[in-house]
Amino acid sequence: MLKAGLIALGLLLPTAALAADALVPVREVMSATEANWQEGASEFQDVFAEDRLVRLFSKDFVERYRKAANTEYAKESGSPFSYDVIVNGQDGCALRNITITPGPAKGGATEVLAKFQNLTCFGNDQEYQAFTETRFKVITEGGKPVIDDIITMMDGSALSIKSELDALAAQ
Repeated sequence: MLKAGLIALGLLLPTAALAADALVPVREVMSATEANWQEGASEFQDVFAEDRLVRLFSKDFVERYRKAANTEYAKESGSPFSYDVIVNGQDGCALRNITITPGPAKGGATEVLAKFQNLTCFGNDQEYQAFTETRFKVITEGGKPVIDDIITMMDGSALSIKSELDALAAQ
């Protein structure tokens, strides 16, 4: 019985460690995003600044981002995006009630869910108190966890930021 318990524990520990490691890049991205939306925020923290891009994101994501950043629009505006892809919007409030939770590892990736409220300053109606969910697909690359994709919801459908980068690069 003890042997079976130890084997089961041995199988669970790598999964738990991978899930915990998967939180590292997501926490940094969410921390920068939270700082950007603080009331009276003084300095914008670019989630996709070169130092973060190469450290927190997969090589595939970085390649797609750079292609999209090379478009005329991105060169003029300083970003391929016209909105904050983490909160999935242009307008909002200071982020409230942030939780970051790892899911199970599947197919070499861990999905990390970030939930937060970002419209509470607009009023007490239910729509302004709702939670936004952003999902991060985290993989291990070069022995460290990196974000391979960011998934948000748009009109009831999942939106992959990597797919959006591809579409932007094709313009």
